[in-house]
Amino acid sequence: MSADGMRLDLSGTQVYTLKLALRETTERLRQAGVPSPEYDAREMVQRVASLSHLDLLMRGDQPVEVRQWQHLEDLTRRREAREPLQYLLSPIEWADLHLHVSPAALIPRPETELLLTMALRSLPGWAAPRVLDVGTGTGALALGVKQVRSDADVTGSDISLEALALARRNAQLNTLDVAFVQADLLTGLSGPYDLLLSNPPYLPETDRAGAQPEVRFDPALALYSGPEGLDLARRLVHDAPRVLAPGGTLWLELDPRNVEVLAAEACAANWTAEVHPDLTGRGRFLKANRDGS
Repeated sequence: MSADGMRLDLSGTQVYTLKLALRETTERLRQAGVPSPEYDAREMVQRVASLSHLDLLMRGDQPVEVRQWQHLEDLTRRREAREPLQYLLSPIEWADLHLHVSPAALIPRPETELLLTMALRSLPGWAAPRVLDVGTGTGALALGVKQVRSDADVTGSDISLEALALARRNAQLNTLDVAFVQADLLTGLSGPYDLLLSNPPYLPETDRAGAQPEVRFDPALALYSGPEGLDLARRLVHDAPRVLAPGGTLWLELDPRNVEVLAAEACAANWTAEVHPDLTGRGRFLKANRDGS
């Protein structure tokens, strides 16, 4: 195989290989300003060729079939337009789940897997705890809880009918029994719930102007929440005592810029509140209890 990724077949005709496809796709994404062109190109080539990362390294001289080239061209054009990579690869893997993603809901982030892990650790050990995921979006948190605690009675709520349809589709994909209901935060819900968790909109409105192009594909309803990014989270903290069971726990994912603010407000409102760091060491997660536990 030549250094440029082309090779000759037995008739002497040049063959377009996976190695060349990967290199050209990477360059196109780099010119389009994609933040991680090498990673994205590799994921796309692996998807169209149905290969693992190791297989791609071992089979770089494999010829690209016409249907594979057409598929890769479609993905590349969409990524050049800064459509999120997750949409191109949907369904994606997240916390041992497979999730369809779309503009109907926020794409689940890696940080939220840590929220799921911490919330599960705080879930009572008794049988059939009741759990509510507020603003469920794709259903990621609700489904993640149900997958680990099959005995839990799990509900996911969202104000968006489109998001709820996506969440139900993901529940079916993962064969998990979770109830999904339409609600504006906790309005109309009575509980009592042993665990209430949420990744609510938490960005300040001023972040809109400087957002990456990919962010415009996410629903603004799931991103921005007033001047400080706390409008909806404050409502949750205010209303949660009405639906939490005695000894119940509230977990929220917030912005490192505002999590301490809400923690202080929660303490002033008779919660016992703790801020927990994300994987970079920045405070991001708020755990709150009413009984000091």
